[in-house]
Amino acid sequence: MVNAGQKLGVVGPNGCGKTSLFAMLCGELRADAGDVEIPVTWLVSRVEQEVEASERPAIEYVLDGDIELRAAEAGIDAAARSGDGERMAVAHQRYEEFGGWSATARAAVVLDGLGFRTDEFQRPVAAFSGGFRVRLNLARALMRRSDLLLLDEPTNHLDLDAVIWLEEWLAAWSGTLFVISHDREFLDATVSSVLHFDNGSLKVYAGDYSSFERQRAAALAQQRAAWRKQQREIGHLRSYVERFRAKATKARQAQSRIKALARMETIALAHVDYPFAFHFRDFPASPDPVLVLDGAVAGYGDGPVLSEVSLSIPAGARLGLLGRNGAGKSTLVKLIAGELAPTSGERVEGKGLRIGYFAQHQLEALDLDASPLLHLARIDPHAREQQLRDHLGGFGFPGDMALSPVRSFSGGERARLALAVIVWQRPNLLLLDEPTNHLDINMREALAEALLEYEGALVLVSHDRHLVRTTADGLLLVAGGSVRSYDGDLDDYRTLLRSRRHPTGTAPAAPTRKAERRLAAEARQALSRHRKPLQGKIDRIEFELDRRSSDLARIEGLLASEGSYAREKREQLTASMLEQSRLRSEIEQLEWQWLRLHEEIERLGTRDD
Repeated sequence: MVNAGQKLGVVGPNGCGKTSLFAMLCGELRADAGDVEIPVTWLVSRVEQEVEASERPAIEYVLDGDIELRAAEAGIDAAARSGDGERMAVAHQRYEEFGGWSATARAAVVLDGLGFRTDEFQRPVAAFSGGFRVRLNLARALMRRSDLLLLDEPTNHLDLDAVIWLEEWLAAWSGTLFVISHDREFLDATVSSVLHFDNGSLKVYAGDYSSFERQRAAALAQQRAAWRKQQREIGHLRSYVERFRAKATKARQAQSRIKALARMETIALAHVDYPFAFHFRDFPASPDPVLVLDGAVAGYGDGPVLSEVSLSIPAGARLGLLGRNGAGKSTLVKLIAGELAPTSGERVEGKGLRIGYFAQHQLEALDLDASPLLHLARIDPHAREQQLRDHLGGFGFPGDMALSPVRSFSGGERARLALAVIVWQRPNLLLLDEPTNHLDINMREALAEALLEYEGALVLVSHDRHLVRTTADGLLLVAGGSVRSYDGDLDDYRTLLRSRRHPTGTAPAAPTRKAERRLAAEARQALSRHRKPLQGKIDRIEFELDRRSSDLARIEGLLASEGSYAREKREQLTASMLEQSRLRSEIEQLEWQWLRLHEEIERLGTRDD
């Protein structure tokens, strides 16, 4: 049971059913058994998976997400064609109720927050890359006036600045939220409960993700203790059975213990170990510094992105890059990697430099017809197969999976393979550009632990703040075409972003459906004095509905508690269930009357028109 306004983080390993749950909540997937109940009046918003390559301007595409606003605009057009002044007034009033005059500004705030420049607002959707089209669909979902918002890995295609903005927007939003995410800091900032998938079952934990981890760790410790106790009891019973099964005088007791063993529920030993565990291999040697940029200028033909970059990376340095989208973080990484030559200035490699570079295009460079084992064998043909298999096992490619073609792999599996290939090559300078986009929490934790042991130099771009906090010792800020050391930490950077943001760029409080219904009711009441008596009845019904709904919530809260089903509370339980049935019946009758009165008001409006 989920309450209105509750914000849940949906967590669990890849393939456990998180996306299927969303499909069920959207009505795309039917439950094989049981029921899924969502209020019929609720609007559900979800980020669309497909992005049309249309010529529609980006800001208009985002505004299309507000279905009711677009309907109000259509109402104005229809009223204008009719030439009816009163109908036009009503249409404009409805447009105002849905925030029509500020809609473009709201859409601009969302686009800006998600990393779009002002000069891109009028660009056609087709002109954007795949990652930015996904952002446009996210913006559409945020623009819709929904009661239930479903977000599936919303931070995957965002940079850190956009992630921080989205956190603030969701904190201001008052609806019900389900968000699937493997970013623990994002979950800590946005959710009040965690819905955990565990071996085919669901369990709700109160609190943020960090609280969930503490509660689950405690539960697992108790489970392990219970398992050990049970194993001792099972061992004792089995010993008794084996000793006395053949003795006629003890046969009956032995049989009773056999039955006890059969009845006993075996508690599964809690496996809290991560399914991934890998280590960086020792590299032969490392120059110091590993690489120097001296007055380097870099760009792509239409002007420099970075100018006068002077940077020396010492051996063992661990640097995290900050800066908003488009500032040049990936350009700097390419410049360091040698994939982008400076147009002026110098790039000097240390002697014996071995670069390991992870970026999204590395995933695309994988041979789709080759297996993970073949990928490594091509790099190191003299390595023993068992060595390669052991290495791949740490990245989640055990047994036959090491022989499967990459073509059949998910995005997360391809990302793990790309990391496995890089780690095997023993780099002394590791460049990671958004390495966690397709990785679940377990793999992210394994990566963080491996990077803590890594003794080479590291340059990291990531919106996963947990990874940056864990692995980076220093921060560089890429902004305004320059690269400079940033003296603060990630919390200081969040404060910096807030201070730089224009007041209209703060996260807007999303309008609530309750407020819209109240405004709509007030507008209808003002249209004609003939409607006032009907409106009075509606108000009284709404008062009764609120009172009975409050009583029903209290009763259902009692029924949801385990203590209410105790044997000594049977009479109270029966009374509560009867009260629940009565309240539901009364609410249904009141809602029917409420709908009938509204239909009457609409008929009055038609006659007045």
